[in-house]
Amino acid sequence: MNDESPPTTNSKAPSGAEPSAWERGILEKVLLESIREQRIARRWNIGFKLAFLAYLGLALWMAFNPLSSSRSGGGTGAHTAVIKVDGLIAEGSRANADSIIKALKAAADDKATKGIVLKMNTPGGTPVQAAYVFEAIRTLKKDHPKLPIMAVVTDLCASGGYYIAAAADKVFVNPSSIVGSIGVIMNGFGFVGAMEKLGVERRALTAGDHKALLDPFMAVRPTEKAHVQTVLDAIHQQFIAAVREGRGTRLKESPELFSGLVWSGSEAVALGLVDGYGDVRSVAEKEIGAAELADFTEKEDWFERLSQRVGTTAAGLLWQSQALTATYR
Repeated sequence: MNDESPPTTNSKAPSGAEPSAWERGILEKVLLESIREQRIARRWNIGFKLAFLAYLGLALWMAFNPLSSSRSGGGTGAHTAVIKVDGLIAEGSRANADSIIKALKAAADDKATKGIVLKMNTPGGTPVQAAYVFEAIRTLKKDHPKLPIMAVVTDLCASGGYYIAAAADKVFVNPSSIVGSIGVIMNGFGFVGAMEKLGVERRALTAGDHKALLDPFMAVRPTEKAHVQTVLDAIHQQFIAAVREGRGTRLKESPELFSGLVWSGSEAVALGLVDGYGDVRSVAEKEIGAAELADFTEKEDWFERLSQRVGTTAAGLLWQSQALTATYR
């Protein structure tokens, strides 16, 4: 029988006898496998720690990197400041009033800025956020009367977006841009009929007769509907007043102008909602006289976002590292 073959059931080594070659082979394999697994565990442990350090280093680099400031893409000479108003204009979104106003002030305070272009591509947003930016632009115009502020529409400038654009000295579009939607909306759903069919009863306790205003599970009360309509009409009139203030006599009076309709860029020119055709570069060259562009759009706070993730990631990495170490040690 070969030395590497397992012993038969009848071949028992006496107590204290040397292990057979087969038993030594098994022990060696077990020890080698244990050593190999410990090496793997150490490698994983080191790898996770290095990944965490790299992640932390990236966060610190982005926090202190001078390129993370709001201005990018411009040299030291005279330039046109570009501020992007992209997406929904709302608190917490990229296009929020605080970020836009901060960018406007930074651009205006830069002595090399010869003019500002608001690059608009937005479906609108909340009336309050749009009104904040509108008033900030009007105030900026008073403080810097010689600083031109232009709005350039790419694809879409509707509702609250046009509210902001109306504050600019001039508005430029592409013939295929969509402009307008000067109106206010409050929407929702009603499930009263569906609840009746399903036999579901709504139970809502309130302190205040109208606390459950426009509750989707209850029938709309005529008095509440009339009250909400009054509120919307008041906000609509503020919107109309802002557009009239910004556009002045350039507006062509039309019964549908403030009805909430949207128009193509070419129609908007005819209605006086905008002043002509152009893109950011052509407006910078022809209207402002500074072809060099500098992006003053407020960048997202990547350090804050990364720091929030670092805690979670670090905990996960340390847990996995400890788990692997505990398993393979």
